[in-house]
Amino acid sequence: MSSENSSADDVRQVWDVVVVGAGPAGASAAYAAAVAGRRVLLLEKAELPRYKTCGGGIIGPSRDSLPPGFELPLRDRVHAVTFSNNGRFTRTRRSKQMLFGLINRPEFDQQLVEHAQKAGAELRTGVTVQRVEQHGSAVPDRRTVAVVLQGGETLLARAVVGADGSASRIGAHVGVKLDQVDLGLEAEIPVPETVAEDWQGRVLIDWGPIPGSYGWVFPKGDTLTVGVISARGEGAATKRYLEEFIGRLGLAGFEPSISSGHLTRCRADDSPLSRGRVLVCGDAAGLLEPWTREGISFALRSGRLAGEWAVRIAEAHDAVDTRRQALNYAFAVKAGLGVEMSVGKRLLAVFEKRPGLFHAALTGFRPAWRAFMDITRGSSSLGEMVRSHPMAQRALTALDRRQMGGESGERAEV
Repeated sequence: MSSENSSADDVRQVWDVVVVGAGPAGASAAYAAAVAGRRVLLLEKAELPRYKTCGGGIIGPSRDSLPPGFELPLRDRVHAVTFSNNGRFTRTRRSKQMLFGLINRPEFDQQLVEHAQKAGAELRTGVTVQRVEQHGSAVPDRRTVAVVLQGGETLLARAVVGADGSASRIGAHVGVKLDQVDLGLEAEIPVPETVAEDWQGRVLIDWGPIPGSYGWVFPKGDTLTVGVISARGEGAATKRYLEEFIGRLGLAGFEPSISSGHLTRCRADDSPLSRGRVLVCGDAAGLLEPWTREGISFALRSGRLAGEWAVRIAEAHDAVDTRRQALNYAFAVKAGLGVEMSVGKRLLAVFEKRPGLFHAALTGFRPAWRAFMDITRGSSSLGEMVRSHPMAQRALTALDRRQMGGESGERAEV
Protein backbone atom coordinates (compact mmCIF):
# COMPACT_ATOMS: atom_id res chain seq x y z
CA MET A 1 0.00 0.00 0.00
CA SER A 2 1.44 3.42 -0.89
CA SER A 3 1.94 6.06 1.84
CA GLU A 4 -0.66 8.27 0.11
CA ASN A 5 -3.30 5.51 0.31
CA SER A 6 -2.20 4.71 3.84
CA SER A 7 -2.85 8.22 5.13
CA ALA A 8 -6.27 8.29 3.43
CA ASP A 9 -7.10 4.96 5.03
CA ASP A 10 -6.01 6.21 8.47
CA VAL A 11 -8.53 9.04 8.25
CA ARG A 12 -11.31 6.62 7.30
CA GLN A 13 -10.07 3.79 9.55
CA VAL A 14 -9.82 1.19 6.81
CA TRP A 15 -8.15 -2.02 7.92
CA ASP A 16 -6.33 -4.17 5.38
CA VAL A 17 -7.80 -7.36 6.86
CA VAL A 18 -10.49 -7.88 9.50
CA VAL A 19 -10.67 -11.43 10.89
CA VAL A 20 -13.88 -12.48 12.63
CA GLY A 21 -13.33 -15.15 15.31
CA ALA A 22 -10.18 -15.79 17.37
CA GLY A 23 -10.10 -19.60 17.42
CA PRO A 24 -7.26 -21.53 15.71
CA ALA A 25 -8.49 -20.61 12.19
CA GLY A 26 -8.92 -16.89 12.95
CA ALA A 27 -5.70 -16.56 14.93
CA SER A 28 -3.78 -18.30 12.11
CA ALA A 29 -5.34 -16.01 9.50
CA ALA A 30 -4.56 -12.90 11.57
CA TYR A 31 -0.97 -14.09 12.11
CA ALA A 32 -0.42 -14.80 8.37
CA ALA A 33 -1.78 -11.39 7.33
CA ALA A 34 0.08 -9.50 10.08
CA VAL A 35 3.40 -11.20 9.29
CA ALA A 36 2.97 -9.86 5.74
CA GLY A 37 3.02 -6.37 7.26
CA ARG A 38 -0.68 -5.56 6.87
CA ARG A 39 -3.00 -3.72 9.28
CA VAL A 40 -5.00 -6.54 10.81
CA LEU A 41 -7.89 -6.45 13.28
CA LEU A 42 -8.94 -9.70 15.02
CA LEU A 43 -12.46 -9.71 16.49
CA GLU A 44 -13.75 -12.19 19.10
CA LYS A 45 -17.19 -12.17 20.75
CA ALA A 46 -16.03 -13.93 23.95
CA GLU A 47 -13.42 -12.81 26.44
CA LEU A 48 -10.22 -14.86 26.21
CA PRO A 49 -9.29 -17.45 27.34
CA ARG A 50 -12.57 -19.33 26.77
CA TYR A 51 -13.62 -22.98 26.84
CA LYS A 52 -14.39 -24.92 23.64
CA THR A 53 -15.86 -28.42 23.31
CA CYS A 54 -12.89 -30.22 21.75
CA GLY A 55 -10.85 -33.32 22.42
CA GLY A 56 -7.70 -31.23 22.09
CA GLY A 57 -5.60 -33.68 20.08
CA ILE A 58 -2.70 -32.03 18.22
CA ILE A 59 -1.65 -34.28 15.32
CA GLY A 60 1.36 -33.77 13.05
CA PRO A 61 -0.36 -31.51 10.47
CA SER A 62 -1.49 -29.20 13.32
CA ARG A 63 2.00 -29.03 14.82
CA ASP A 64 3.51 -28.30 11.39
CA SER A 65 1.09 -25.39 10.82
CA LEU A 66 1.94 -23.46 13.99
CA PRO A 67 3.80 -20.13 13.88
CA PRO A 68 7.61 -20.28 14.26
CA GLY A 69 8.64 -20.38 17.92
CA PHE A 70 5.22 -21.64 19.09
CA GLU A 71 5.66 -23.91 22.12
CA LEU A 72 2.75 -26.30 22.48
CA PRO A 73 1.22 -26.22 25.99
CA LEU A 74 1.04 -30.03 26.05
CA ARG A 75 -0.85 -31.71 28.90
CA ASP A 76 0.23 -35.18 27.77
CA ARG A 77 2.17 -36.95 25.04
CA VAL A 78 0.44 -39.97 23.52
CA HIS A 79 2.46 -43.14 22.86
CA ALA A 80 -0.34 -45.72 23.05
CA VAL A 81 -3.89 -46.11 21.74
CA THR A 82 -6.44 -48.51 23.20
CA PHE A 83 -9.10 -49.45 20.63
CA SER A 84 -12.45 -51.03 21.52
CA ASN A 85 -15.57 -51.86 19.52
CA ASN A 86 -18.52 -50.68 21.61
CA GLY A 87 -16.65 -51.70 24.75
CA ARG A 88 -15.54 -55.10 23.44
CA PHE A 89 -12.45 -56.63 21.81
CA THR A 90 -10.20 -54.13 23.59
CA ARG A 91 -6.61 -53.97 22.40
CA THR A 92 -3.79 -51.48 23.00
CA ARG A 93 -1.19 -50.64 20.38
CA ARG A 94 1.99 -48.78 21.28
CA SER A 95 4.55 -46.60 19.53
CA LYS A 96 8.12 -45.74 20.56
CA GLN A 97 7.71 -42.28 19.05
CA MET A 98 5.06 -39.83 20.21
CA LEU A 99 1.87 -40.19 18.14
CA PHE A 100 0.30 -36.84 19.03
CA GLY A 101 -0.02 -34.34 21.86
CA LEU A 102 -2.96 -33.25 24.00
CA ILE A 103 -3.77 -29.64 24.87
CA ASN A 104 -6.46 -27.67 26.64
CA ARG A 105 -8.13 -25.39 24.12
CA PRO A 106 -8.31 -22.23 26.30
CA GLU A 107 -4.49 -22.19 26.71
CA PHE A 108 -3.78 -23.20 23.11
CA ASP A 109 -6.15 -20.65 21.55
CA GLN A 110 -4.88 -17.86 23.84
CA GLN A 111 -1.29 -18.60 22.83
CA LEU A 112 -2.17 -18.53 19.11
CA VAL A 113 -3.84 -15.14 19.55
CA GLU A 114 -0.74 -13.83 21.39
CA HIS A 115 1.43 -14.89 18.44
CA ALA A 116 -0.89 -13.00 16.06
CA GLN A 117 -0.63 -9.92 18.31
CA LYS A 118 3.17 -10.16 18.45
CA ALA A 119 3.14 -10.25 14.64
CA GLY A 120 1.21 -6.95 14.69
CA ALA A 121 -2.49 -7.89 14.69
CA GLU A 122 -4.80 -5.86 16.92
CA LEU A 123 -7.30 -7.79 19.08
CA ARG A 124 -10.78 -6.71 20.18
CA THR A 125 -12.78 -9.07 22.41
CA GLY A 126 -16.39 -8.89 23.55
CA VAL A 127 -17.55 -7.79 20.08
CA THR A 128 -20.28 -9.54 18.11
CA VAL A 129 -20.39 -9.11 14.33
CA GLN A 130 -23.98 -8.78 13.12
CA ARG A 131 -23.29 -8.82 9.40
CA VAL A 132 -20.92 -7.82 6.61
CA GLU A 133 -21.93 -5.62 3.68
CA GLN A 134 -20.19 -5.32 0.32
CA HIS A 135 -22.72 -2.93 -1.26
CA GLY A 136 -24.89 -0.09 0.01
CA SER A 137 -24.54 3.16 1.92
CA ALA A 138 -22.14 1.76 4.57
CA VAL A 139 -19.58 0.86 1.89
CA PRO A 140 -17.62 3.86 0.53
CA ASP A 141 -16.22 2.10 -2.57
CA ARG A 142 -15.94 -1.26 -4.34
CA ARG A 143 -12.62 -2.04 -2.64
CA THR A 144 -14.15 -1.99 0.83
CA VAL A 145 -16.21 -4.30 3.05
CA ALA A 146 -18.29 -2.96 5.95
CA VAL A 147 -18.27 -5.08 9.13
CA VAL A 148 -21.31 -4.09 11.19
CA LEU A 149 -21.07 -4.80 14.93
CA GLN A 150 -23.87 -5.30 17.42
CA GLY A 151 -24.63 -1.84 18.72
CA GLY A 152 -24.25 -0.23 15.30
CA GLU A 153 -20.50 0.43 15.02
CA THR A 154 -19.19 -0.16 11.49
CA LEU A 155 -15.62 -1.17 10.67
CA LEU A 156 -14.17 -0.95 7.17
CA ALA A 157 -11.75 -3.43 5.61
CA ARG A 158 -10.14 -4.23 2.27
CA ALA A 159 -10.69 -7.96 2.99
CA VAL A 160 -12.58 -9.97 5.61
CA VAL A 161 -11.85 -13.47 6.86
CA GLY A 162 -14.76 -15.34 8.48
CA ALA A 163 -13.48 -17.72 11.15
CA ASP A 164 -16.49 -17.43 13.44
CA GLY A 165 -17.16 -21.12 14.00
CA SER A 166 -19.67 -23.69 12.86
CA ALA A 167 -22.72 -21.39 13.26
CA SER A 168 -20.94 -18.69 11.24
CA ARG A 169 -22.66 -15.45 10.28
CA ILE A 170 -19.90 -14.81 7.75
CA GLY A 171 -20.45 -18.34 6.40
CA ALA A 172 -24.12 -17.46 5.88
CA HIS A 173 -23.07 -14.31 3.95
CA VAL A 174 -20.75 -16.38 1.72
CA GLY A 175 -23.44 -19.07 1.25
CA VAL A 176 -21.60 -22.02 2.79
CA LYS A 177 -23.47 -25.30 2.16
CA LEU A 178 -23.22 -28.26 4.52
CA ASP A 179 -23.91 -31.92 3.89
CA GLN A 180 -22.92 -33.53 7.20
CA VAL A 181 -23.80 -32.33 10.69
CA ASP A 182 -22.68 -34.26 13.79
CA LEU A 183 -23.29 -33.84 17.51
CA GLY A 184 -20.32 -34.05 19.85
CA LEU A 185 -20.86 -34.40 23.62
CA GLU A 186 -18.01 -34.09 26.07
CA ALA A 187 -17.24 -34.17 29.79
CA GLU A 188 -14.11 -32.87 31.51
CA ILE A 189 -13.70 -35.26 34.45
CA PRO A 190 -11.21 -34.49 37.26
CA VAL A 191 -9.81 -37.80 38.59
CA PRO A 192 -7.58 -38.87 41.50
CA GLU A 193 -3.84 -39.29 40.87
CA THR A 194 -4.09 -43.11 40.82
CA VAL A 195 -6.65 -42.99 37.97
CA ALA A 196 -4.71 -40.29 36.10
CA GLU A 197 -1.53 -42.43 36.24
CA ASP A 198 -3.34 -45.35 34.60
CA TRP A 199 -4.20 -43.14 31.58
CA GLN A 200 -0.91 -41.27 31.26
CA GLY A 201 0.43 -41.35 27.68
CA ARG A 202 -2.52 -43.43 26.44
CA VAL A 203 -5.81 -42.56 24.75
CA LEU A 204 -8.88 -44.72 24.18
CA ILE A 205 -10.89 -44.78 20.95
CA ASP A 206 -14.17 -46.74 21.06
CA TRP A 207 -16.17 -47.42 17.90
CA GLY A 208 -19.72 -46.69 19.02
CA PRO A 209 -23.16 -48.33 18.76
CA ILE A 210 -24.72 -45.64 16.50
CA PRO A 211 -23.66 -45.79 12.80
CA GLY A 212 -20.63 -43.51 12.30
CA SER A 213 -20.18 -42.84 16.02
CA TYR A 214 -17.14 -43.19 18.24
CA GLY A 215 -15.99 -42.19 21.72
CA TRP A 216 -12.66 -41.08 23.14
CA VAL A 217 -10.73 -40.61 26.37
CA PHE A 218 -7.92 -38.03 26.24
CA PRO A 219 -5.85 -37.67 29.45
CA LYS A 220 -4.69 -34.19 30.47
CA GLY A 221 -2.90 -34.50 33.78
CA ASP A 222 -5.48 -34.66 36.58
CA THR A 223 -8.43 -34.42 34.14
CA LEU A 224 -9.78 -36.84 31.53
CA THR A 225 -11.57 -35.42 28.49
CA VAL A 226 -14.25 -38.01 27.67
CA GLY A 227 -16.49 -37.52 24.64
CA VAL A 228 -18.59 -39.13 21.93
CA ILE A 229 -19.76 -38.00 18.49
CA SER A 230 -22.44 -39.18 16.07
CA ALA A 231 -24.77 -37.89 13.37
CA ARG A 232 -27.18 -35.13 14.43
CA GLY A 233 -30.72 -36.39 14.92
CA GLU A 234 -29.57 -39.08 17.33
CA GLY A 235 -29.41 -36.77 20.37
CA ALA A 236 -30.96 -39.10 22.97
CA ALA A 237 -28.96 -42.11 21.73
CA THR A 238 -25.74 -40.04 21.70
CA LYS A 239 -26.35 -38.89 25.29
CA ARG A 240 -27.04 -42.49 26.33
CA TYR A 241 -23.82 -43.63 24.60
CA LEU A 242 -21.79 -41.06 26.56
CA GLU A 243 -23.39 -42.08 29.87
CA GLU A 244 -22.83 -45.79 29.20
CA PHE A 245 -19.28 -45.11 27.97
CA ILE A 246 -18.40 -43.18 31.17
CA GLY A 247 -19.99 -45.92 33.30
CA ARG A 248 -18.15 -48.70 31.47
CA LEU A 249 -14.83 -46.92 32.09
CA GLY A 250 -15.52 -46.82 35.84
CA LEU A 251 -15.67 -43.01 35.80
CA ALA A 252 -19.35 -42.52 36.70
CA GLY A 253 -18.49 -41.76 40.33
CA PHE A 254 -16.47 -38.64 39.43
CA GLU A 255 -18.24 -35.31 38.95
CA PRO A 256 -17.44 -33.58 35.62
CA SER A 257 -16.11 -30.03 35.96
CA ILE A 258 -17.62 -29.22 32.55
CA SER A 259 -20.23 -30.99 30.42
CA SER A 260 -20.81 -29.55 26.96
CA GLY A 261 -22.11 -30.21 23.47
CA HIS A 262 -21.23 -28.93 20.03
CA LEU A 263 -22.40 -29.40 16.44
CA THR A 264 -19.68 -30.00 13.85
CA ARG A 265 -20.59 -29.14 10.27
CA CYS A 266 -18.91 -30.48 7.12
CA ARG A 267 -19.08 -28.56 3.83
CA ALA A 268 -20.69 -29.90 0.67
CA ASP A 269 -18.27 -30.41 -2.23
CA ASP A 270 -19.65 -27.44 -4.16
CA SER A 271 -19.83 -25.07 -1.19
CA PRO A 272 -18.27 -21.64 -1.84
CA LEU A 273 -15.23 -20.47 0.14
CA SER A 274 -15.57 -16.78 -0.74
CA ARG A 275 -17.89 -14.02 -1.84
CA GLY A 276 -16.38 -10.82 -3.17
CA ARG A 277 -13.73 -9.69 -0.67
CA VAL A 278 -14.87 -12.09 2.05
CA LEU A 279 -13.20 -15.47 2.65
CA VAL A 280 -14.19 -18.22 5.08
CA CYS A 281 -11.96 -20.82 6.76
CA GLY A 282 -12.02 -23.48 9.47
CA ASP A 283 -15.40 -24.45 10.93
CA ALA A 284 -17.00 -21.36 9.34
CA ALA A 285 -16.24 -22.92 5.94
CA GLY A 286 -17.26 -26.43 7.04
CA LEU A 287 -13.65 -27.61 6.79
CA LEU A 288 -12.95 -30.66 8.92
CA GLU A 289 -12.13 -34.33 8.41
CA PRO A 290 -15.50 -36.05 7.87
CA TRP A 291 -14.66 -39.43 9.43
CA THR A 292 -12.84 -38.42 12.63
CA ARG A 293 -14.34 -34.88 12.63
CA GLU A 294 -10.84 -33.62 13.46
CA GLY A 295 -10.92 -29.87 12.99
CA ILE A 296 -7.87 -28.22 14.57
CA SER A 297 -5.43 -29.08 11.77
CA PHE A 298 -8.02 -28.01 9.16
CA ALA A 299 -8.55 -24.73 11.04
CA LEU A 300 -4.83 -23.97 11.30
CA ARG A 301 -4.08 -24.85 7.68
CA SER A 302 -7.10 -23.14 6.10
CA GLY A 303 -6.65 -20.13 8.41
CA ARG A 304 -3.09 -19.61 7.26
CA LEU A 305 -4.15 -19.85 3.60
CA ALA A 306 -7.05 -17.44 4.20
CA GLY A 307 -4.71 -14.92 5.82
CA GLU A 308 -2.25 -15.13 2.94
CA TRP A 309 -4.95 -14.72 0.29
CA ALA A 310 -6.77 -12.00 2.24
CA VAL A 311 -3.57 -9.95 1.87
CA ARG A 312 -3.73 -10.40 -1.92
CA ILE A 313 -7.45 -9.53 -1.97
CA ALA A 314 -6.75 -6.41 0.12
CA GLU A 315 -4.33 -5.33 -2.62
CA ALA A 316 -6.73 -6.13 -5.49
CA HIS A 317 -7.92 -2.99 -7.28
CA ASP A 318 -10.96 -4.36 -9.09
CA ALA A 319 -13.54 -7.14 -9.05
CA VAL A 320 -11.69 -9.24 -11.64
CA ASP A 321 -8.47 -9.33 -9.60
CA THR A 322 -10.43 -9.96 -6.39
CA ARG A 323 -12.20 -12.89 -8.04
CA ARG A 324 -8.91 -14.30 -9.32
CA GLN A 325 -7.34 -14.24 -5.84
CA ALA A 326 -10.45 -15.76 -4.24
CA LEU A 327 -10.40 -18.59 -6.79
CA ASN A 328 -6.72 -19.18 -6.04
CA TYR A 329 -7.58 -19.46 -2.34
CA ALA A 330 -10.34 -21.98 -3.11
CA PHE A 331 -7.96 -23.97 -5.31
CA ALA A 332 -5.30 -24.06 -2.56
CA VAL A 333 -7.85 -25.31 0.00
CA LYS A 334 -9.34 -27.94 -2.30
CA ALA A 335 -5.98 -29.23 -3.55
CA GLY A 336 -4.89 -30.10 0.01
CA LEU A 337 -7.70 -30.22 2.54
CA GLY A 338 -10.36 -31.02 -0.07
CA VAL A 339 -8.57 -34.21 -1.14
CA GLU A 340 -8.31 -35.34 2.49
CA MET A 341 -12.02 -34.59 3.00
CA SER A 342 -13.11 -36.64 -0.01
CA VAL A 343 -11.13 -39.67 1.24
CA GLY A 344 -12.54 -39.10 4.74
CA LYS A 345 -16.10 -39.09 3.37
CA ARG A 346 -15.51 -42.43 1.65
CA LEU A 347 -14.03 -43.88 4.85
CA LEU A 348 -16.99 -42.62 6.92
CA ALA A 349 -19.49 -44.22 4.53
CA VAL A 350 -17.79 -47.59 5.01
CA PHE A 351 -17.19 -47.09 8.75
CA GLU A 352 -20.91 -46.46 9.31
CA LYS A 353 -21.67 -49.92 7.92
CA ARG A 354 -18.62 -51.86 9.11
CA PRO A 355 -16.97 -50.47 12.27
CA GLY A 356 -15.75 -54.00 13.07
CA LEU A 357 -13.68 -54.00 9.89
CA PHE A 358 -11.83 -50.84 10.96
CA HIS A 359 -11.33 -52.25 14.46
CA ALA A 360 -9.92 -55.51 13.11
CA ALA A 361 -7.59 -53.66 10.71
CA LEU A 362 -6.19 -51.22 13.29
CA THR A 363 -5.71 -53.85 16.00
CA GLY A 364 -4.60 -56.80 13.86
CA PHE A 365 -3.18 -55.57 10.54
CA ARG A 366 0.23 -53.94 10.87
CA PRO A 367 0.05 -51.75 7.68
CA ALA A 368 -3.22 -50.21 8.94
CA TRP A 369 -1.65 -49.36 12.31
CA ARG A 370 1.42 -47.98 10.51
CA ALA A 371 -0.85 -45.78 8.37
CA PHE A 372 -2.60 -44.54 11.55
CA MET A 373 0.79 -43.66 13.08
CA ASP A 374 1.99 -41.90 9.91
CA ILE A 375 -1.17 -39.78 9.73
CA THR A 376 -1.20 -38.78 13.41
CA ARG A 377 2.52 -37.91 13.31
CA GLY A 378 2.10 -35.92 10.11
CA SER A 379 4.48 -37.91 7.92
CA SER A 380 1.51 -38.70 5.65
CA SER A 381 -2.14 -37.74 5.16
CA LEU A 382 -5.27 -39.59 4.07
CA GLY A 383 -4.95 -37.99 0.63
CA GLU A 384 -1.25 -38.82 0.22
CA MET A 385 -1.83 -42.37 1.43
CA VAL A 386 -4.44 -43.09 -1.23
CA ARG A 387 -2.43 -41.29 -3.93
CA SER A 388 0.92 -42.94 -3.27
CA HIS A 389 0.09 -46.40 -1.87
CA PRO A 390 -1.40 -48.81 -4.45
CA MET A 391 -2.51 -51.13 -1.63
CA ALA A 392 -4.44 -48.29 0.05
CA GLN A 393 -6.04 -47.41 -3.30
CA ARG A 394 -7.08 -51.01 -3.86
CA ALA A 395 -8.42 -51.38 -0.31
CA LEU A 396 -10.49 -48.19 -0.55
CA THR A 397 -11.85 -49.16 -3.98
CA ALA A 398 -12.77 -52.61 -2.66
CA LEU A 399 -14.50 -51.04 0.35
CA ASP A 400 -16.35 -48.65 -1.97
CA ARG A 401 -17.56 -51.59 -4.06
CA ARG A 402 -18.69 -53.45 -0.98
CA GLN A 403 -20.51 -50.33 0.12
CA MET A 404 -22.26 -49.94 -3.26
CA GLY A 405 -23.04 -53.65 -3.54
CA GLY A 406 -25.06 -55.98 -1.29
CA GLU A 407 -25.65 -53.43 1.48
CA SER A 408 -28.56 -51.07 0.97
CA GLY A 409 -29.41 -48.19 3.25
CA GLU A 410 -28.69 -44.49 3.14
CA ARG A 411 -26.13 -42.57 5.13
CA ALA A 412 -27.25 -41.68 8.66
CA GLU A 413 -29.64 -38.76 8.37
CA VAL A 414 -28.07 -35.44 9.27
